Order: sequence, then C-alpha cells, then structure tokens
Amino acid sequence: MGNKVVLGIDIGGTNIDYGFVNEKGEILERSHYKTNEFNKFEDLVENLYKDVSMQIEKNGFDPAGIGIGAPNGNYYKGTIENAPNLKWKGFVPAVQLFKAKFNVPVFLTNDANAATIGEMLFGGAKGFKDFIYITLGTGVGSGIVVNGQLVYGHDGFAGELGHTIAVENGRQCGCGRKGCLETYSSVTGLRKSVELLKNDFDTSPLFNVPFNNLTGKLIYDAAKSNDRLALKAFDIAAEKLGKVLANAVAVTSPKAIFLFGGLANAKDLIFDQTKKYMEENLLNIFKNKVEIFPSEMKGNEAALKGAAALTWNELTSE
Repeated sequence: MGNKVVLGIDIGGTNIDYGFVNEKGEILERSHYKTNEFNKFEDLVENLYKDVSMQIEKNGFDPAGIGIGAPNGNYYKGTIENAPNLKWKGFVPAVQLFKAKFNVPVFLTNDANAATIGEMLFGGAKGFKDFIYITLGTGVGSGIVVNGQLVYGHDGFAGELGHTIAVENGRQCGCGRKGCLETYSSVTGLRKSVELLKNDFDTSPLFNVPFNNLTGKLIYDAAKSNDRLALKAFDIAAEKLGKVLANAVAVTSPKAIFLFGGLANAKDLIFDQTKKYMEENLLNIFKNKVEIFPSEMKGNEAALKGAAALTWNELTSE
C-alpha cells in the first residue's frame, strides 16, 4: 500500500487549487487550474482525473477519498448551488460526477466550512468541541462547531454570520439585503468605509487614492501611521464584528473564536478592538469567557487543507 492521502480541491472564482494531503495535514503535492479554463464542470472532472492519476502513479499515493470546498457547496446534496462567482450556473452535481469518475468517497461543503474543519483538525482549534471560525476576506465567511460537529442546519447552509444584519437599513449587500456584516467587516467593507468617511476628515494619505486602487494593505499602512480616517474604518469593522459575535456567543456559547483572512492580518487593529466591542455587548454570563485567536492555518494552504480535512474528518468519524 502507498501513502494514504486525501485529494483536496478548493474551487474558487479565479483558481481551482488541488493537492494531496495526508492525515497529519501535510500537503504532499499540489497544483492548480484557472477556473475559466472549463466551460463545463465535467471538463474539470476529466482533466483532474488525468492529472491526478499520473501523480498517484508517480508518488505511490493511496487516495482514501476526495474533499471539495466550493462557494454555495451543499454538504447534504453534494451540489454547488447557484454560485454567483462561478460560470457553472444552477445546481452542479459535483459529488456525483467525482464519485462516478474516481470511485472513492467524496464530500463537499462550502469554502468557509471546509476551512473551519481544517482549523479543527490541523490548526489552533485542535481538541476544541465548541468554536466559531470567521474568514475576513473580500466577504465574511464563517463556520460554527458545536459539540465537535459542524453546524449545517436542515438545508446545509447554516452558519452564515457574514449575512446577519449588523446595521438596520445599512449598506447594500451583494446578497440583495441591506446592512449585512460583510458590508462593514470585510476588506470590501473597510474600503467602503474609507470612501464614505472621506468628507469627515481634514487630511489623509488615502484622499487621493481612487476607490478601485484602494486596498486593505494601503488602509492598514495608513492606520499604522495613525491616520485617523484609516483608524476609523478599522474601528467600524471591529465594532460591527464584535456586536455580531456577541450575539453568536449567546446562541452557541463557544470556547473560542478564530479569525482568518486579509483583515485578520491587521492583528491588533482588528483583534483588540473586536474583543473590546464583543465584551461590551456580551450577556453577563458570557463575559471574559470567550477568547479570540488568529487562525493557525497559513493563508495559501488553508482552503486546500480545509477541503481535505472535510474528508479526513468524515472517514475518521465513520
């Protein structure tokens, strides 16, 4: 028998990363495609089968299964459903197509849930039975673990803290509603705050930066130089996140909350303030009980390890 591995696949709007991950969470081999290479999902499955078969032969891998993280991935149905950033529209029967071609166990969930399981198996949440995982990137993703189990809800889509209402009748969200957390506490939300607040400040190095050129890094650098506009934008992001987390704590009583992604890389600008606002809004019985930690997953590995962790977790549970 060769090395037992799981093929992890992370499907994104721009890239599809795939690689072989062992039970310790080590990526043994990895590669990627551009998502727009494939007009049909079946073409992706066919190409992966050819490339993966060669890598299995070359490295002596023994694939135990496949794990897939994808936008709008439904764990129960094994389908990718109406993902806005993917060219394959409607319901894509991803698990069915991969099983038919590879003949191994296949599991699918959305990308944030996959990253949550990755943190539980290979990251800082190892041994934790109750925690919340938040991804702060272009949007806000999340996964909730209760009693050692990821919460999927009855339809497979539970745990969307990024689309809880942070501000009544607030900013327009891509989901069609107004005031969602991700319109304030994502990198996109941070940029929007800077744009909307410009007239409230006398001076800032960000004044002359067109919105399309405004990045989280530019805002972070300005904030570290004590620019008041940038600091206010971070404060808004932390305030809204802290309040939403205080509500989430009241529902699930987690031991810890893990933050991951571009905005989480701002460290003290996000962590200290988010903790402060969360504590201010917590029900008394939860105060000073819940820690907020940075994810221990490396940014360029988290999605891939998470996808593989999904299947390792299922195989171990069985």
